[in-house]
Amino acid sequence: MKVLTSAQMREIDRKTIEEFGVPGPILMENAGLQVVGVLRNELGLEPGDRVVVVAGKGNNGGDGLVVARHLFNQGLEVRVLLIGKIEEVKGDAALNLRIAQKIGVPLVEVRDEVSWEKQKKILKDTPIIVDALFGTGLSSPLNGLYAEVVEEINRSGALVVSVDLPSGLSSDTFEIIGPCVRADLTVTLAAPKIAHVFPPAEDFVGELLVADISIPPFLLADRKLKLELVEMETLVPYFQPRKRDTHKGTYGHLLILAGSFGKAGAAAMAGKAALKMGAGLVTVATAESCLPQVARFMPELMTEPLPETQARTISEEALPQVLELLKGKDALLLGPGLSTNASTACLVLNLLEKLKSSKIPVIIDADGLNILASRPESLKSLPPKTVLTPHPGEFSRLTGFSTQEVLKNRLQLAPEFALGHRLFLVLKGYRTLVVSPDGRVMINPTGNPGMATGGSGDVLSGLIASEVMQVDDLLQAVVNAVFVHGLSGDLAAEEIGEKSLTATDLIKFLPAAIKFIASGGEDE
Repeated sequence: MKVLTSAQMREIDRKTIEEFGVPGPILMENAGLQVVGVLRNELGLEPGDRVVVVAGKGNNGGDGLVVARHLFNQGLEVRVLLIGKIEEVKGDAALNLRIAQKIGVPLVEVRDEVSWEKQKKILKDTPIIVDALFGTGLSSPLNGLYAEVVEEINRSGALVVSVDLPSGLSSDTFEIIGPCVRADLTVTLAAPKIAHVFPPAEDFVGELLVADISIPPFLLADRKLKLELVEMETLVPYFQPRKRDTHKGTYGHLLILAGSFGKAGAAAMAGKAALKMGAGLVTVATAESCLPQVARFMPELMTEPLPETQARTISEEALPQVLELLKGKDALLLGPGLSTNASTACLVLNLLEKLKSSKIPVIIDADGLNILASRPESLKSLPPKTVLTPHPGEFSRLTGFSTQEVLKNRLQLAPEFALGHRLFLVLKGYRTLVVSPDGRVMINPTGNPGMATGGSGDVLSGLIASEVMQVDDLLQAVVNAVFVHGLSGDLAAEEIGEKSLTATDLIKFLPAAIKFIASGGEDE
């Protein structure tokens, strides 16, 4: 499902109206009818119920006027508070204002703060408020009368349904730009916008429903629209039963280069996650002294001891052995628990240099990323099928931006980085971003704060490395793994709570997550 900016939505509206002949009033009528359907079907409103529509002077207010007209015609007790002067309402909104007036919808014109003082009591006396004050076009903070109206809506105690976007939010940012309505439910039109998806703006949206207003579907499917929210239904085909005439070689042999003294568990968890995600074979190559811990973790893991440093990390002397191990392998994962020891870093950088023309998928996580950050020039010659999986702190070290800048500007920085270095990027966190080398950004909807625990990233890297061997489309493979990782966390949190959740719980609930997706979300 595409996630749009206000400019993209305006252009789609323009094409729908000018190029395909769908009149603007029809789109407005469809929008209002969709909101009415939600009010009647989702909230169960019946004739006689009381509703206040707070309408602005623009198209969002016009949508609200359509809502008021249909509710009025269906026997509900409706009142419209028009915030502004009647003569200032223009275009399609003015058409719907005239219709509402002619059929007798009760409407009060609120021109200023004085008239607002006389009318605002009605909000506390009405159980349902439809917020149609401002839509996606807002770019500056509300003040004066508009700010007072928003604050009064929030104080009212009523259930608030916002049309398209809670008034006061800007659709193009997830930052809070000023006073804004805190909705219980938002009915957005055609597609979600950035403010609907990311916190802190997301926290003001409430439950989000996307309404079809008859925009031609191919306009929303345009590949130039790079931002997209992952929907589970797109994953279902990749989690169906396997063909009968397959074997372990069909599902790939993964080499994991990971682990060091005190961090052998990271290598083991990545390996176990890869096997549970369906990899045919997994070999964990680790420092010789760490091998027994990895081997004990899961008997199905194959292990390979590598020369080690005095600090019991993998030595640069292991390079010939690692290159030999890579023969016949279908993917390489490096980084979990690896350490940034100078000799180990030398091994990683030399290995990547040897692989810069290789077609094998290479997933780099954890200390692998920290080693890259110490030699930024190495980012220019990574293998063509490289996947980096940083959290914001690691991405900060890779880019030179502060962690706060990364969090605030991730929708710009992540695609710029992936495009600039021609690689796949998984920027982890709430609403993890999966970015392709052409700048396409997939937003993952699964996961919870309980997953903010040591080892969670190691599990994810194992899932990604496993899936890239089983799905030809590399972007889709990474999206699958990230979604399943978050869903495993959600299922675990549902049963044991967020506070007690650990990384190994993610692996424990992985089979249930896979079955859930395969069934299309049907609980068994």
